[in-house]
Formats: sequence, C-alpha cells, structure tokens
Amino acid sequence: MLDITWRVFSQTGNIETYLLLKEMENVGDAVNEEQNANELSMFTTAETLNDI
Repeated sequence: MLDITWRVFSQTGNIETYLLLKEMENVGDAVNEEQNANELSMFTTAETLNDI
C-alpha cells in the first residue's frame, strides 16, 4: 500500500498524498512496536512459567 501511495505522490507531487504516506508509515511503526511489546510479554510469561 505504501508503494502505491509513493507512486501517486512521485507522479503528481500532491503534498496531501505525501502526508498520507507519512501517516501510514507512522501507524505501521506504532503497530509494529505494539506487536513487539506483546511478543516480549508472551516470552517473559513463558519463561516465568518454566521457572515455576
């Protein structure tokens, strides 16, 4: 999806398209951070259970 947005921006120079691209990147980064935190939490819980 980011590729399409970038192509539209590069062909049109539309600043709103560029801002949409940046917003989509930021949302993607936030989702990745949340997933990483959830995975870390799951591993920590599993290690704690193994220690019991």
